[in-house]
Amino acid sequence: MKPVKVISFGEILLRLSPEWNNHSAALYVGGAEANVAAALARWGTPVAYISKAPDNGLATQVLEQLEALGISTDRMLKGGDRIGIYYLEQGTDLKNAGVVYDRKYSSFSQLQPGTVDWDSLLGDAEWFHWSALTPALNEDTAIICKEVLEAASRKGLKISTDLNYRSKLWQYGKQPFAVMPELVQYCDVVMGNIWAAHQMLDTSLNTVALETATKETYLAEAAAVSKEITEKFPRCKQVAFTFRFSNAFTHNLYYATWYEGGAMKVSKQYETNEVVDRVGSGDSFMAGLIHAQVSGMDAQQTISFAAAAAWSKLFLKGDFNLTDKADILKLI
Repeated sequence: MKPVKVISFGEILLRLSPEWNNHSAALYVGGAEANVAAALARWGTPVAYISKAPDNGLATQVLEQLEALGISTDRMLKGGDRIGIYYLEQGTDLKNAGVVYDRKYSSFSQLQPGTVDWDSLLGDAEWFHWSALTPALNEDTAIICKEVLEAASRKGLKISTDLNYRSKLWQYGKQPFAVMPELVQYCDVVMGNIWAAHQMLDTSLNTVALETATKETYLAEAAAVSKEITEKFPRCKQVAFTFRFSNAFTHNLYYATWYEGGAMKVSKQYETNEVVDRVGSGDSFMAGLIHAQVSGMDAQQTISFAAAAAWSKLFLKGDFNLTDKADILKLI
């Protein structure tokens, strides 16, 4: 196995964006954790991606796409029948009602607990990243998350998670707050937003105060919830939250926070009416956090880089953020 600094783990997906007028569809390789890996590779952080894909021609071509970006795929698991697919109109958000998942019986979702030697797969990496999308699939993938998190902890890796919430995925009879806290206890870095944290970790949310919808209120709430997470999960020392608001198809207002050692840093605020593709913006943010931290950036540099990385993704089609690091630094 090629030595890497970061390992990203989750389901590889194909995205189809139909254009009905032209009887065509754009096809993209994606999946939240693959998106994180793609951005990291682009910025020069040695990264491997672990997922499970069938042993067929299509899967081989998908892995070639990842390798071409600089992502190491030599830890990929092989087997099963298919790669999961999701359908999404170009330019819309994954939290949007328009997303349709076709992921049942995918190779990754059929992973069985107790069948993978995670210790050897993790090798001597420094950082392990996973997201809430994996335990959302089924009971087995939730157990597998625990297996790999225990292995990463034993090996001393820094562990991050993204609390991305997709209501259409949590369909096996368990609510996120019954599953996620047990997994988040292994994490050093937690990323998400104040609403997802409430849904997944049962953190408090001052809904009355939030009705004012002012930036001041949102930032106060971010500080309070971040503090609560670090108290609830003693291993977690760093919490990042994003704030994304949209009042039209191509509009976005964006800023983010980073909480560490009792202090909170805030990014620059960005706004546009020219959004091209919302998918992968949160993954770019996560990749930005990881890249900044493994590069030795301080708290303010970390949140500034991550927010600019997320922002830059809004203007690119597809799931991957292929913006150069130099261009992201210019946005700051």
